[in-house]
Amino acid sequence: MTVRLMVVDDHRLHAEALASALRLRGHRVLAAAAPAAGAAELVIGRAPEVCLWGTAAPAEPGVFDPVARIKRERPQVAVVVLGPVPSPRGIAAAFAAGASGYVRHDERIEGVERGMVRARAGETAVAPPLLQGAFAELLDPKAEPDDEGVRLLRLLTPREVEVLVRVAEGEDTRRIAAGMGIAPSTARTHVQRVLKKLGVVSRLEAAALAARTGLLDRAARSGTGGPEEGAGAGRG
Repeated sequence: MTVRLMVVDDHRLHAEALASALRLRGHRVLAAAAPAAGAAELVIGRAPEVCLWGTAAPAEPGVFDPVARIKRERPQVAVVVLGPVPSPRGIAAAFAAGASGYVRHDERIEGVERGMVRARAGETAVAPPLLQGAFAELLDPKAEPDDEGVRLLRLLTPREVEVLVRVAEGEDTRRIAAGMGIAPSTARTHVQRVLKKLGVVSRLEAAALAARTGLLDRAARSGTGGPEEGAGAGRG
């Protein structure tokens, strides 16, 4: 049963390899692309029966916005997400965006093919073990593996958390340096590292992200960073 499809993946080589494998199995692959700017437009323009949408980070905020757009503009396109073992937030986000299925990206090609065929038929394409694992996490959420504030906090060293606290309090580079007992150039380097790790371009964005995700509250509860802990404690 031939399916007319497109393959989109975070890594273009993965998309092209999967597309080649599916062509060999008799499917009509219209295009293979990376989900940079333009991937959603390409799917909307080509209007395949099925779009395989691969992502390495299904729980990231906004990762499925292009999927939601595709479903708004081309509701007849069945989108099957290819990703890692999903967390509750990841699998919920995929289906909330309008995906018809979720298949592990390490699934054999036969499993991907079954998911495509089921999605095209209007069925939900998701393996029971994935749902069972997601529900198990939902019923035992104490580890909070999806928490954005926890995830961001793990990216930062205690020193960088202290810098973020000071940035959120409106301190400029000179005051950060004085409060931490370091050179202004070192303080500036710490700030740039924090911005890069958080994926933002300004101090204002960093402060807003910290407030929105509760990162600073979590840092306080865990005893990580903070002016009181860090002031004068070591150099650099």
